[in-house]
Amino acid sequence: MIRKLLIANRGEIACRIARTASEMGIETLAIASAADARAIHVLACDEVFHLGGNTPEESYLRGADIIAAGQERGADAIHPGYGFLSEDPNFAQAVLDAGLIWVGPPPSAIRAMGLKDNAKILMHNAKVPVVPGYHKADQSLNVLRQAAEEIGYPVLIKAVAGGGGKGMRLVEQASDFEVYLTAAQSEGRSAFGNDRVLIEKFIPNPRHIEIQVFGDGQSCIHLYERDCSLQRRHQKIVEEAPAPYMPDAVRDAMGSAAVRAAEAIGYSSAGTIEFIVDGSRPLSVDSFYFMEMNTRLQVEHPVTEETLGLDLVAWQLRVAAGEKLPKTQPEILSQGHSIEVRLYAEDPQVEFLPSIGTLHHLIFGPGLRVETGVQAGDLVSPFYDPMIAKLIATGPDRATALKRLLRGLKLTQIAGVKTNRDFLIALLQHPEFIFGKFDTGLIGRDLQALIEVTPPSPQEWALAALVSMELSNPAQELEFQGFSIFTPSRQQVVLLCQDETKLIYVSLQGALASVEVDGTIVLLHLVAQGWCVVGARQIATVFAARKVYLFTTKMRVFDCPDPLDRTALKFRQAV
Repeated sequence: MIRKLLIANRGEIACRIARTASEMGIETLAIASAADARAIHVLACDEVFHLGGNTPEESYLRGADIIAAGQERGADAIHPGYGFLSEDPNFAQAVLDAGLIWVGPPPSAIRAMGLKDNAKILMHNAKVPVVPGYHKADQSLNVLRQAAEEIGYPVLIKAVAGGGGKGMRLVEQASDFEVYLTAAQSEGRSAFGNDRVLIEKFIPNPRHIEIQVFGDGQSCIHLYERDCSLQRRHQKIVEEAPAPYMPDAVRDAMGSAAVRAAEAIGYSSAGTIEFIVDGSRPLSVDSFYFMEMNTRLQVEHPVTEETLGLDLVAWQLRVAAGEKLPKTQPEILSQGHSIEVRLYAEDPQVEFLPSIGTLHHLIFGPGLRVETGVQAGDLVSPFYDPMIAKLIATGPDRATALKRLLRGLKLTQIAGVKTNRDFLIALLQHPEFIFGKFDTGLIGRDLQALIEVTPPSPQEWALAALVSMELSNPAQELEFQGFSIFTPSRQQVVLLCQDETKLIYVSLQGALASVEVDGTIVLLHLVAQGWCVVGARQIATVFAARKVYLFTTKMRVFDCPDPLDRTALKFRQAV
């Protein structure tokens, strides 16, 4: 068994690996950049090696230094998590050459699946269905153009070393081929140092279904499927297990094909075989095609763990230590349904750009499995992926899991950065998702509806105005604010929300408030949990860094100008 594990990663995945390792009695060694010196993945481990630097190149991609740190601190194994060095065969080989245990697949397997064209040839030879296409070495324009003509438009041009949609272009007509080819080659060269491409038939209304596989170097089994079709620009947003409307015959055929794929390269550890499925017709044994293999643990592995009652990280550690697979294929039984969403610090209103800032307030809703690498007070930095957490809900069936996830999301409170919380709520309530009839194009087709923002109601403006005044105990504080607790007094409050500025009039008498918003009078009263609109449900609120956050189905953020700010004063005077 492994004695001490260096976790060559950060954030939620490092916390996830540390949790299982600790439960198994394995000591853990974290690595940390300067930006992550006090991150919770550091606190989750027994000790830490500080790499310094901030960017990945200055820290988490310094393979030789990471290996040296493991040797210096007495680690006997390295787990790469996912991302960073997890699919670098040279790093994997260097770990083994240093006499350490590599918790992952053999370097040869990583290399075999690292280039899409080579992987497609391997899969074809293993009798795994592949999308009709051109995967050969000749990259001349005329040959590639002729291949596209023979395959038939529309076609996809893909960088052979690509991933995450980079180096990929959809070509719908022959006249556009050369322009898109040049763009795909340029992006592949820039992102991966390789401008070779392959050409594939475009599958209409595609679904993205992947099979979790696990091997011990001698044999492989599959751990059923996950549906990852809800994507934005080829980035997964929602994952679930099992896939909706998956017939048993198709599940068996896809699982068997995935096992053949893994065994063809002598696979060991956790991996994922990704299939693209023709969603324009019901799933059948001839409607799925191999797309690629991820030779690592996946972000979405919790939904598989939840439906199978397994710990995939524990399996990884045991297999890496030389043990055989803990279970055989007939012993793998799936029960219930699990759905995962990726909660990001990003702004859906501005092309989903990362939102950098301090997490002043962070509470996750009840009933969820939460995988996170941040806590309240942490800074969402510009150096790494802005994921706040993976939120997972599980139930006896899909409808129950979805209800639990929606409730948990609606009760999640985050202040300090913009997030995709409301976007996720809208997506989970989309009719196509509710009925399980969706494909990878859903978000692109309905994006504007999914990110639509309605203006705040007068009740929300009124509540925000009172929260901004920080009046939690009227008997002690109202006189200090210039109010009388015996007769109503009036005060002005300036708030900004969604590029709109309002002057709001607040009249207080004891624990009652009358607030005027654009001529509408809103009555509120102070209860144990805070201010509440009379006759309405209590709304959770936070006041931090001169912003008021209201946590309703749509999170509202109101800016509160400094009373000494001249712009705000001018607004008051003008009104």
